[in-house]
This record gives sequence, C-alpha cells and structure tokens, in this order.
Amino acid sequence: MSGYTVLIVPGLRDHVPGHWQTILEARLASQGRKVRAVAPMGRGDLDCGARLQAIERAAQAIDGPLLLVAHSGGCIMVAHWAQQTTRRVAGALLAAPPDFESPMPEGYPTLAELSDAGWLPVPRTVLPFPSLVATSSDDPLGALERVRELAEDWGGREVHLGAVGHLNPASGYGDWPQADSLLRELAVSAALQQA
Repeated sequence: MSGYTVLIVPGLRDHVPGHWQTILEARLASQGRKVRAVAPMGRGDLDCGARLQAIERAAQAIDGPLLLVAHSGGCIMVAHWAQQTTRRVAGALLAAPPDFESPMPEGYPTLAELSDAGWLPVPRTVLPFPSLVATSSDDPLGALERVRELAEDWGGREVHLGAVGHLNPASGYGDWPQADSLLRELAVSAALQQA
C-alpha cells in the first residue's frame, strides 16, 4: 500500500469511536501510512450534495494515488460522487452498503427523507475504478440479494463476510483486521493495472 493515500468515507452516523474505520485510520497512521478521513458532517445532516462536496474536497486535497474505504451510507456517497468527480481513484473498499431503496429499520432515515435529501435513486452504473464490496448475510440495512445487485451493477467484486450484521459496533465490530488485507489486495490490483 505504499504510495497510496487511504481516504476514509464514513456512513450517515459519521465518525464513531470504536468503529473499525476509526480504528483502521489510527492503525494506518501509526504505521506511517498516508491516511485521511472525510470531515465530519454531523449525524443530523442528510444532505447528500453536501456530503459529496466533502468527499470532493478531501479527495482533491490528496496528491498521488487514492484508495477509498467506505462503510454503509458512505458506499452510496462514493457511488454518487464517482459520477461527478474528475479525481482518479485506484480502488475502493465498499463495506456493507445499505439498501436505501427499501424501508430501513426504525431510527434510520425513511425513503421520503432519503429522497428529499438527494440520495435516491441510488446510482447503478459501473464505477470508474476497481472495487471490493463486502457483504453480510444478515445485514439489517440491506438484504444480501439487494446488496449483491449493487455490487454487480457497480462492477465490484463481492467479498462475502458471512453473518456480520452491519459490520459496525452494534454488530460486535470494533476492529476489522480483514480491511487491511482487502486494502492490500486493491493496491496490488491497482499497481498491476498501471503496469
């Protein structure tokens, strides 16, 4: 992964202490790796456009090759952002994308709220960079079949994790060491494509 900057794109709940993305960011920094995170937007701000602008600012401020690490709603943000940016991306790890086109559990935005905030429809075009889409068989925010459809539409390779819920602290995931190996896989794949 040397030479790459990792950009962390959190979901709608933003930066969460004890979340694997937060732990990954700290671990990569402690190893001397180049890592940044999209600036926090605040949990109450559903404005998709504002979140895309935050990704754009963060991505454009990074020199050199870029790897994205998105979780949950961050995956949907990346799909929207990819349609409008000119920033080249070497690859993306998209973990537990939600199904924003189906009703979600209580406590999460409604379909009307997501639509009003610019999230719908969810982009279904092939992403302009390689991606690994980590899926769960028991994610309360996205049925496996629906998330697999997203992965296929985005041109991503599915990495099925089994029953890991939404791959967040509520599902028992603080640290997720597999993210490191998946990032290395993306970096190797990107290097081979450039050769």
